[in-house]
Amino acid sequence: MSDPQDYTVGWISAIPTESVAAREFLDERHAPPEHVAQHDNNVYILGKIGRHNVVMATLPKGEYGIASAAAVARDMLHSFSNVRIGLMVGIGGGAPTAEHDVRLGDIVVSGRYGDQGGVFQYDFGKTIQDQTFRHTQHLNQPPQLLLAAVGALEVQYEADSHQLDTQVTRILEKKTRLRKKYSRPPMMSDKLYRSDIVHRGSLQNCDEICGDGPDQLVHRPERGEEDDNPAIHYGLIASANQLMKDAQIRDKLAAEKGVLCFEMEA
Repeated sequence: MSDPQDYTVGWISAIPTESVAAREFLDERHAPPEHVAQHDNNVYILGKIGRHNVVMATLPKGEYGIASAAAVARDMLHSFSNVRIGLMVGIGGGAPTAEHDVRLGDIVVSGRYGDQGGVFQYDFGKTIQDQTFRHTQHLNQPPQLLLAAVGALEVQYEADSHQLDTQVTRILEKKTRLRKKYSRPPMMSDKLYRSDIVHRGSLQNCDEICGDGPDQLVHRPERGEEDDNPAIHYGLIASANQLMKDAQIRDKLAAEKGVLCFEMEA
C-alpha cells in the first residue's frame, strides 16, 4: 500500500475517457493508498511521472460541474495533505481564430492573458444558440512555480519541438485495444463550420445536417511538415457550470477575451 503523504501532485479528470488517457502516461503505477480520510468518496490511481508522485481522481459517474469538481478536490486534499499542485486535465472545445489556429487534437495549456489568471469563468444564462450569456469572474492564476515550469517547457518545445504524437503512438502500440477509441482521427474529419451554421439535434453527423460544402465551412490550409501536429497553445481557458453550445458566443469570447478553448465537463 502507498503512503498518501508521499504525493505532491493532484490530477483530476472529469470523465473516464480522460482518466484512461492520463493513467497510460504514468511512468510507474503504485499500489492503492493505505488509508484515506473519513468520508473521502474518491477512488484514486497512484503513480509517478518523472520524479513527481501523482494522485489521480475522476468525477463520479454522471456528475459534472463546478460543485462536483470542487468536492473531488476537497476530498483529495483531506487524504493527500502534501499535494501542492492541482491539475484539471481533459477534453476541451476549441475556439479557433485567425490568430490562434486551434485544431482537433491540439493541446491548450492555461496561462495568464491580460488581466485574466488563466481560467476565465463565464456563467449565468443558457449558452445555447441565440440566447444570451453573462461572464462573472476569472479564477486566481496558478502558482508561480507552475507558471515557471510551463514557460520552460514552452521554450523547449519551441526550440526542439515535442514528441507527443510519438508517445501516444507508443502507448497505442502496447495497448492495441485502445486504438479504436483513442487514436487521433484523420485530419479530413476536422471541419470548422461557420459560426452561424447551427447543428440541430445530436444523433446525426454534422455533414448530414449542416452539409460540408465550401459555403458552410471555414477554409484552413493543411499543416505542413514544419508545423507541430498536434500544436500546443498557451492562454485562456473558459469554464462554467454548463456546456458551451453556441458557436457565435464562442467566437465572441475568443475575439473579445482571447479564449482558446472551453472546458467541457468540470
